[in-house]
Amino acid sequence: MASNGTKCPTPMKATSQGSFQGENPLDFALPLAILQICLVVVVTRGLAYLLRPLRQPRVIAEIIGGILLGPSALGRSSKFLHTVFPSQSMPVLDTLANLGLLFFLFLVGLELDISTLRRTGKKALAIAIAGISVPFALGIGTSFAFRATIVKGTPQGPFLVFMGVALSITAFPVLARILAELKLLTTDLGRMAMSAAAVNDVAAWILLALAIALSGSGSPIISLWVLLTATGFVIAIVLFLRPVLAWMARQSPEGEPVKEVYICATLSIVLAAGFVTDTIGIHALFGAFMVGIVMPKDGPFAGVLIEKVEDLISGLFLPLYFVSSGLKTNVATIKGAKSWGLLVLVIANACLGKIGGTVVTSLLVKIPVREAVTLGFLMNTKGLVELIVLNIGRDRKVLNDESFAILVLMALFTTFITTPVVMAIYKPARPSSHVPYKRRTVDGDDGDELRVLACFHSSRHIPTLLNLVEASRGTGRRRLTMYAMHLVELSERSSAITLVQRARRDGMPFFNSKEQRMERMVVAFEAFQQLSAVKVRPMTAISDLDTIHRDVIDSAADKRAAIVIMPYHKALGHDGSFHSLGSAYHAINKRVLREVPCSVAVLVDRGLGGHAQVSAKNVAFSVAALFFGGPDDREALAYATRMAEHPGVAVTLARFQPNRTQSDEENHLDEEAVEAFKAKVGAVKDGSVRFEEREAYTKEEVLETIESLSSFNVFVVGRMPPTAPLVEKPDELGPVGSYLVSSEFRTSASVLVIKRYDPATNPKSKRFDPKARPPIATEEDVLDEETGGGGTAAVVPVSRSPTSDIA
Repeated sequence: MASNGTKCPTPMKATSQGSFQGENPLDFALPLAILQICLVVVVTRGLAYLLRPLRQPRVIAEIIGGILLGPSALGRSSKFLHTVFPSQSMPVLDTLANLGLLFFLFLVGLELDISTLRRTGKKALAIAIAGISVPFALGIGTSFAFRATIVKGTPQGPFLVFMGVALSITAFPVLARILAELKLLTTDLGRMAMSAAAVNDVAAWILLALAIALSGSGSPIISLWVLLTATGFVIAIVLFLRPVLAWMARQSPEGEPVKEVYICATLSIVLAAGFVTDTIGIHALFGAFMVGIVMPKDGPFAGVLIEKVEDLISGLFLPLYFVSSGLKTNVATIKGAKSWGLLVLVIANACLGKIGGTVVTSLLVKIPVREAVTLGFLMNTKGLVELIVLNIGRDRKVLNDESFAILVLMALFTTFITTPVVMAIYKPARPSSHVPYKRRTVDGDDGDELRVLACFHSSRHIPTLLNLVEASRGTGRRRLTMYAMHLVELSERSSAITLVQRARRDGMPFFNSKEQRMERMVVAFEAFQQLSAVKVRPMTAISDLDTIHRDVIDSAADKRAAIVIMPYHKALGHDGSFHSLGSAYHAINKRVLREVPCSVAVLVDRGLGGHAQVSAKNVAFSVAALFFGGPDDREALAYATRMAEHPGVAVTLARFQPNRTQSDEENHLDEEAVEAFKAKVGAVKDGSVRFEEREAYTKEEVLETIESLSSFNVFVVGRMPPTAPLVEKPDELGPVGSYLVSSEFRTSASVLVIKRYDPATNPKSKRFDPKARPPIATEEDVLDEETGGGGTAAVVPVSRSPTSDIA
């Protein structure tokens, strides 16, 4: 019995004996927790899907989902609240939520490279300082209005600090997600925002530790002891725990599986560190965060830890924390003009302090006005850390229900407006109209530089890509520049820090600033550039697969590329057959083929030159160009002709008679292209360039002729030649290319399928060419419809690459 004579609620048992035994499973902890988790996941993911057209980060859906499940909406029904979220279940729900939060903050620390903070530029540091100090000061001023109205009697010192921290926080992970979604992550603006937010994030954690220490119920001496003990804990972590973690990382070399005992030991250390910091009095989250900070970032150990923990924690347990916060948020407590006035006041001060301080400082360091305003709104993003601050403040009795609800709505509002406002006010610079985009095809002026935008999804594509570009470099006077674009999927499980590391300051499209991680890709490009006459400019694109084609298309226009090389959407298996990477990758290629403002090639990789890049002096490739006629075949012939200039490449042109009629103009252009190639055959005395006229009219004769060429290293073909399909259902590779990658054709040759740029068949590319002709229905439009070609995502201006060097 309680001291006031009321009966304490009976603790819930773990499991029931089942409904057939007359027991309600919802009266027991485990089945009720399962229902709560499932409900939370369904609601939050459903809201995330509904908010996706508005391009809102998932944290918005999770905050709104928590509020909807709480007493502000569904929880207004006492039957729902007492059935699904009864008071007896809240300790279990809060424990699961905080356990998930603890491991999530360990992941945040694990992915945060403190050494990058030392490289923060002066401009970003000035913006970060202003973005903290001005809203912190306004937060302190706002606290006096709260204490005079709705938060009477609360301790003044802790409340001042909590209000200052609540208004000055910038959500680093949420900001990274917004920047990547808006394709601003690799711009100068995005990098500056992330650098400033990283400094802001670290400062916020320090201020939060101070606020927690001050919020204790003891004397100031106790608060001092808490701070000193916490400082000692940090020093002990660095001096004693870091070498242990480094030893475990060294015992897990690259290429070998990480031992389970090391994973278990590390996760146990995370829990133990959380216990220690909770005992000290600064919350268990700090211990887990510090373990992640000191964890070595080199080698596979850190990556395996992330892979083991991230999906379970981020997918199931972390949303529980947002719902736990939502159950404490009752919007109904905000009533009367006074409370709503305080909500307006705190939103106004939060925006004024963060946006105003950032804008003024940005203008002082010579940042243009539009970029300065955009930076201000980006820095005003709130998120998980904001909710952690508010929840700790509420648990420590620094905030009451009404002030807690007001501050949660402030965080929701400031984050929600970020994406639409930034989209409205900031338009990244488009390619300058006074810079001519003269060369959009390979078949162009021989004196012009050939610019190739070569895209790849993973490192396995790099050797074939480099070998192909080396074979295509032409003579010294016909320069070739390769823009190597790494296409990185922006998935929900991508952490914010990993995204930033992929978009390093020099534009390298790789995962970490540490040398061991860089070597596998960076060295390949650097060595290629040093040993070849080709200039290499690495780039990166981090986007959702539904919109990443926009990065490719806009970057092609930005770089004035003559041809874009896309990887085939299928990967070669061990049995020699191709396996699809997914419909999303297929859709990327089809959208690029339809919209890019230059020629396009799809590279089918069967390991050209093996699994390593072949040096220029050792190149020895045989190329078969199949010519039926038409603009795509002429473009493919132009590419093969360029390859014939390489001393290590032997090119054979096999000409077939088209079995579909063409116009006289097309026939004339075909003859001119073939005669130009014959002239090159006569000019080359070593016999490496050959021309063969093939008398193949029927499908069977064409197939037999192609079979005789199966020993070549590379096939170069046009996408839509005037011939009947060689397979029943051709994909985007066209009637001939589809056969060359089918299981019916046995070969080890890689295939390059080329589509020539023509604004008449690329209606979407007209925005890059105001003189383009009106769109007309073409054979490839019919093919795309038959293979399921659909509409594209909304056009969003892509950022310039950090390595931009537009002529």
